[in-house]
Amino acid sequence: MSAPVLTAVAWPYANGPRHIGHVSGFGVPSDVFSRYQRMAGNRVLMVSGTDEHGTPILVQADKEGLTPRQTADKYSRMIAEDLRGLGMSYDLFTRTTTGNHYQVVQEIFLALHRNGYVTARTTTGAVSPSTGRTLPDRYIEGTCPICGYDGARGDQCDNCGNQLDAAELINPRSRINGEKPEFVETEHLFLDLPAFTETLGKWLTTRTDWRPNVLNFTRNLVDDMRPRPITRDLDWGVPVPLDGWRDQPLKRFYVWFDAVIGYFSASVEWARRSGDPDAWKAWWTDPKAQGHYFMGKDNITFHAQIWPALLLGHNGTGDKGGNPGAFGELNLPDDIVSSEFLTMSGSKFSTSRGTVIYVNDFLREFGPDTLRYFISVAGPETQDTDFTWEEFVRRTNFELANEWGNLVNRSVAMAAKNVGAVPAPVAPTAEDEQLKSLARGAFDVVGGHLARSRFRAAATEAMRVVSAANKYLSDQEPWKRKDDPERRDTILHTALQVVSDANTMLTPFLPHSAQRVHELLGGSGVWAAQPELRDVEDLDVPGREYPILTGDYAAEQASWESREIQPGTPLSKPSPLFSKLDPELGETGPEWAPIS
Repeated sequence: MSAPVLTAVAWPYANGPRHIGHVSGFGVPSDVFSRYQRMAGNRVLMVSGTDEHGTPILVQADKEGLTPRQTADKYSRMIAEDLRGLGMSYDLFTRTTTGNHYQVVQEIFLALHRNGYVTARTTTGAVSPSTGRTLPDRYIEGTCPICGYDGARGDQCDNCGNQLDAAELINPRSRINGEKPEFVETEHLFLDLPAFTETLGKWLTTRTDWRPNVLNFTRNLVDDMRPRPITRDLDWGVPVPLDGWRDQPLKRFYVWFDAVIGYFSASVEWARRSGDPDAWKAWWTDPKAQGHYFMGKDNITFHAQIWPALLLGHNGTGDKGGNPGAFGELNLPDDIVSSEFLTMSGSKFSTSRGTVIYVNDFLREFGPDTLRYFISVAGPETQDTDFTWEEFVRRTNFELANEWGNLVNRSVAMAAKNVGAVPAPVAPTAEDEQLKSLARGAFDVVGGHLARSRFRAAATEAMRVVSAANKYLSDQEPWKRKDDPERRDTILHTALQVVSDANTMLTPFLPHSAQRVHELLGGSGVWAAQPELRDVEDLDVPGREYPILTGDYAAEQASWESREIQPGTPLSKPSPLFSKLDPELGETGPEWAPIS
């Protein structure tokens, strides 16, 4: 029986194009997972969008001589186009500057406020001396007062994992221009995190099946629960819907507060656009629904602590109790799927530091599936992983071209040349049945890994079937069976059946080439559906348009099962599935990302 599965994907910030480090964390893993879940028969809702508020947008707007909205418009479309090219099968990829998002954020806030989980406090805020503009905590760096790490941010130290306040940093400096910030008194609204210590702590103790890196990070979260500001002195963001606050032009919700609510607001927007405004409830209020959240490791705090606290507060189930908000009792996350960092020559991918390979450049030269495969089998699933052109070339040439592409091409080519169609098997031998049994049995193994977001293990198991099929062909030598066409046809039928099975198992990783293999085997129609970029009108702000990603994934034919290939299905000579890369590329890199 199908189950509702929410795939909540971290929101890329709309202040520049995305690089491959970004999509290795939030992108490819979430899409591989979602495609598998759909193929397994579950009802998937995959949502996200561009995160568009806060100081970083203002800083980028100043650099380019644009307004904040023009900047968000520019990069929202650019990012959506990159993700479409990568094959990210969002049900809705939207943005945080929609009227719908503003309304949902304000409703969540009002529920928190009514239940007593929001307080007003006078605090110290960081201001840029040269611009007078508020500096977000994440735009301040300094030495951690706890562990001495000299790259701590104003909200958290990534070295020791402790929450911080920017004023606590030793030798604080602005990441924008290096100047020392000024700290001034200002009034802000705070989320009373200590009021979730007991309920959040109990909930976290039940999360025993999360990835080890997430469990290790969350182990001490409850030991340092302090109030966190949810407003900032900015004129760019969601307004605060409270008397005394709504009319203040420089008081807006802190970007982290409105962004995490985006998972829910995007679900609401999707439902409204579907024609059934209550459709979101299947993924948010049904206790049978499963919510899986995908991100990089620098976002664990917001998904394992802050977002669950907001949900508990809205539901009225924090330590202070309360009543459910306007949306009823919303489900907390079931899984936090956090990847480590993809690095380049040992350094974290960083646009500001020039350590970057942009997704668009990569797709233009190498296509989407080679990148998707590399991230799946060699990406930062459980530890920081260094991207090298040498390893990318090796994986592409030896695994995609030599192993998988070669199996497809020679199986289809021999059958097309000798029969012109899928051959009929005659008297299969034990070797034939053994290979087919291996492929059928791999569905449970690969599917089990994918259901638990173990992408490397899943891809490796699928490729084990490919390797076994290649060995089978080499051992059986159908090209030498001219005098025994029945045996030749049986071998080729067996090989093509395993090609079909392997293609199904590789579809979540390689959806674009899986469509080609489907057609090479004589199939027609959509095997693996792709997202569409559509311009739509804001549901609540007449005249405002923006691009979204969406798609008709229910109509695709891909399903998680072995399908018997049909003898007599016409076949024609194939072209190579993957082109081999020049080995020199591994030594030099491409012109647009040379190895220095």
